[in-house]
Amino acid sequence: MTEGLHPPLQRTAHPHEPKEDDLEKLKKWQEARLERKLRGEYESAVFHLAELVNQNLDTSLSVTSVRVDGANNTRRSFLGWLVRPWLARHADDRASESNNLQGALHTARGISHILQETDLFHSVDAKIQRSRDHLAREGDVDIVVTTREKGRFYLKTATEFGNNEGSVSVTGRVRNIFGGAEFLEGHYSAGTKTRRSFHGLLSLPLSPSLRTMGQLSLFSQERDLSSFASCSEISHGLKVAINSNWGAHGVHEVAYQAVLRHINNLAPSASVSIREQAGQNIKSSISHSWTKDTRDDKLAASRGYYAKLFQELAGLSGDVSFYKAEVESQISRRLVPGMSLSLVARSGFLKALTNPSHFTDRFQLGGPLSVRSFRANSMGPRDGVDSLGGDIYWSTGVSLVSDIPRKPHWPIKSHIFVNAGRLDAMDGTKALSDNLIGCLRKPSISAGVGLIYRFDPVRVEVNFGVPLVASKSDGVRRGFQVGIGMEFL
Repeated sequence: MTEGLHPPLQRTAHPHEPKEDDLEKLKKWQEARLERKLRGEYESAVFHLAELVNQNLDTSLSVTSVRVDGANNTRRSFLGWLVRPWLARHADDRASESNNLQGALHTARGISHILQETDLFHSVDAKIQRSRDHLAREGDVDIVVTTREKGRFYLKTATEFGNNEGSVSVTGRVRNIFGGAEFLEGHYSAGTKTRRSFHGLLSLPLSPSLRTMGQLSLFSQERDLSSFASCSEISHGLKVAINSNWGAHGVHEVAYQAVLRHINNLAPSASVSIREQAGQNIKSSISHSWTKDTRDDKLAASRGYYAKLFQELAGLSGDVSFYKAEVESQISRRLVPGMSLSLVARSGFLKALTNPSHFTDRFQLGGPLSVRSFRANSMGPRDGVDSLGGDIYWSTGVSLVSDIPRKPHWPIKSHIFVNAGRLDAMDGTKALSDNLIGCLRKPSISAGVGLIYRFDPVRVEVNFGVPLVASKSDGVRRGFQVGIGMEFL
């Protein structure tokens, strides 16, 4: 009877299923198949959930309370300060008859976002639950936010390169020190030009939107200025500042600063001008700065713009009295894929109100981060071997940046640049307009080519350039020049 029987079924495997003898391929195929199935089920569940929510956005709901779980090191009063404006907005919505699921979701999303902005939590998850209040009415709900706090203590050692110098540093930070998103940070470094530096900062939020922050800082540093002036400088200071982020309208900072400065360690070859500036002096000043940045990349932008305005008034007390203003702008545009054009312009003005301006307060110009193919801080007025700085300056640079051919993914770019600028001392016998015209009429100009290497968080340039026009007092640098920093002309 068995001679006429045939297998009742044929092989029913998927046409793309590997053969049974290749176990490894079969395992991977089954895992991929299961992953596709789970992804499909997840996407279907998300779609149905979104559909369900959209169909019930007008359902009447009222947020009666907010609970934040997991914030063990954060003060309840601070959390209430952050959450209260969102509950007030929801109450206003209730008065305008938009008290529904959509409003509750908006409130939950806003509270979750503001808690994330404090930088206190690893994760923030908000849920809407039926109110636990015994007197709750139909439609009353609670927002429950589950959080996981970040560690409070942080310590880092690093080797840093920037502004054409190298240093080793230690940074310590305490997060949420008083339970109200306060940050206490201390930074100590020792380097090649800034021999020793200490900076201590305490910051805390001043508004529940976290857009306004208060800062108190103490700082001390010792700088070796012998590369362009025959002296060193030691400074100890205090700064109190209020920062306010106005979103699309930029960031404002108002600050008061008191600094004790000491020009010392004069070299035997120091000029008379530097010797006259030696000793201690105190600066007491108020300042305001405005910054707006829309660049896609701060180190190598291909689109967007950057603008900054800084003003300082000294003379409330202390030994110096002046008004100082500085403006900077950068515009970047992509010309074709892999090639962009960057235009940078800077200008500054210093007006001494009583005595002649002090060496420490004057502008310095020149170097790989400034006007290329000139030595660092070597442009403008001089006395012997010393660059004295100036009261008025301008500088501008145009760079054509392109990818390395066939290697657009490399962090190395090439560029062609033209830089121009001038630094002068104010002539008190002439009008301000005459000083400005005289400074604009006699620019120093340089041009060259080079390579740009993005080495986060700094940018490294290796350039070959020549000065085309230079003043007699300028220190020129023909040939190769290396620059390391964050802000380039």
